[in-house]
Amino acid sequence: MLASRFYMPTLREAPADAEMPSHRLLLRGGFIRPLSAGIFTWLPLGQRVLQRVENVVREEMNRAGAHEVLMPVLHPRDLWERSGRWDTFQPTPLRVTDRAEREFCLGPTHEEVITDLIAMDLDSYRELPVTLYQIQVKFRDEIRPRGGLIRGKEFIMKDAYSFDRTREGLDTSYDAMYDAYVRIFERLRLPVVVVEAEAGSIGGTDTREFMLLSENGEDTVYMCDSCDYASNAECATAMAPEPIEPAAESHRELVSTPDAKTVEQVTGMLGTTPDRLVKTLLYRTDEGFIAALVRGDRSLNEFKLARIVHGESLRMADEAEVRELTGARVGFAGPVGLPENVRIIADYEVQAMSDFVTGANQDDAHFTNVNLGADFEPDEFADLREACHGDSCAHCDSGALQARRCIEMAHVFKLGTNYSEALDATFRDADGHEQPCIMGCYGIGVSRIVSALVEQYHDDAGIMWPRESAPFDATILLLSPDDEELRAVADNLYAELREAGIEVLYDERDASPGVKFAEADLIGAPVRAVVGRTTKKEGKVELRRRVDGEEQLVPLDEAVKAIVTLLGDA
Repeated sequence: MLASRFYMPTLREAPADAEMPSHRLLLRGGFIRPLSAGIFTWLPLGQRVLQRVENVVREEMNRAGAHEVLMPVLHPRDLWERSGRWDTFQPTPLRVTDRAEREFCLGPTHEEVITDLIAMDLDSYRELPVTLYQIQVKFRDEIRPRGGLIRGKEFIMKDAYSFDRTREGLDTSYDAMYDAYVRIFERLRLPVVVVEAEAGSIGGTDTREFMLLSENGEDTVYMCDSCDYASNAECATAMAPEPIEPAAESHRELVSTPDAKTVEQVTGMLGTTPDRLVKTLLYRTDEGFIAALVRGDRSLNEFKLARIVHGESLRMADEAEVRELTGARVGFAGPVGLPENVRIIADYEVQAMSDFVTGANQDDAHFTNVNLGADFEPDEFADLREACHGDSCAHCDSGALQARRCIEMAHVFKLGTNYSEALDATFRDADGHEQPCIMGCYGIGVSRIVSALVEQYHDDAGIMWPRESAPFDATILLLSPDDEELRAVADNLYAELREAGIEVLYDERDASPGVKFAEADLIGAPVRAVVGRTTKKEGKVELRRRVDGEEQLVPLDEAVKAIVTLLGDA
């Protein structure tokens, strides 16, 4: 590709609102341009990177036995109502209404559509297993799009869906997709970590996320420093302390705490510390009310609480409900004296506490010296708290959990029959009985991979693409375009590299050497070849590998071979 004929608008400075390195460099390098918050146009350079990433994903999906389809972006409301997700999917899908007042959403994911597709034609167990995938644009009404391509309202995703006859078959399909993802990230040179994960709005079990550790990531994972345990923040578990014997007699005291509603206010007023207080958080479910108890210096993990209530709707009690249950304002709830119909679930850490502080279910009052057994009995104990950096690992004897920032790259789920039962995707088994398909779901953020690659491979000068994803394999810089002898050398090198199957950006523009060097580093092709003064004096080409700065001076007749060798390590 001749640079003079290639649309490549670079910027000297990135916009001030571009915070992450990948966002800044993709804008400066002319890979993307913003249209609105979280919405981008892919320019020619970006499109070349995107296509290379898609090719890797597509090759590995096909290798794993999946078949490519392309499904609609517009999804009718009734399909999502049949699955029960029209009003529950988060973040809320973008919605549109046609001229006949029919409602649609712009697909944030395609479980409903693919299940409906299979339901149309599937008949016999002999047609299973099957795995279908697509590479398609997705839409989610993100409240705060950020990080350029990391979290946008519109993004490109590869989503695959497997359909099996048995749970064992699902295990096989799941493993095939898992292994394909491992190969994808190995080829793209993204050192991901696989962690336990929460299924969220999609649902399912055995969920795993593929995470790229990054200081600029918006997610957190917890990794044990002694064993191989790793989990995202929504699922991470820490070791529970040994419980103590419940107290036989009560010696709690009622104390006045006017307007002290927060942990900090209460402990400051009482001269104690947050780890000596138990918070009581009231929730409403389909079946009634729950009081969740956690230590004052801990945060409640609502994902863990939601798993305990087994799919019931879960929301925090409002002010009126808190007043009805406790007789007090928000901030003074406690477990002592709650109505019998309130289910009390305490975190395991509460079992190891004695003489602690709780709300007194009275305005402006708390209890001190509260104890299990003597003052109240939880209905059950469970792991409710969010894990913290330094917590003891629950999976080994000696490790501590380390919090690491990361970027989610992919997610795999075992969906079971949630969607196939709701949308009638059934088959007839060998005995002629109708059975629901057993499904799996496998997503990978294709456009997010582009940003993740830049986060992983960049320096102050620009991007350092690995060859598998680079927009061009090599860049030729002709430093004196008016010199006919040098132009002939550069033209010949360009032709030989193309004949060798090397994708080349040939910068023969009438621009200063400084501009050409700066833009070559910014765009980040793995190898740079300079045809200039040294070429004319010594008959040699200056080669430089972008990732590590290794430089070579090679004779003209060895340049192509040397570039191919450098690319082998890129």
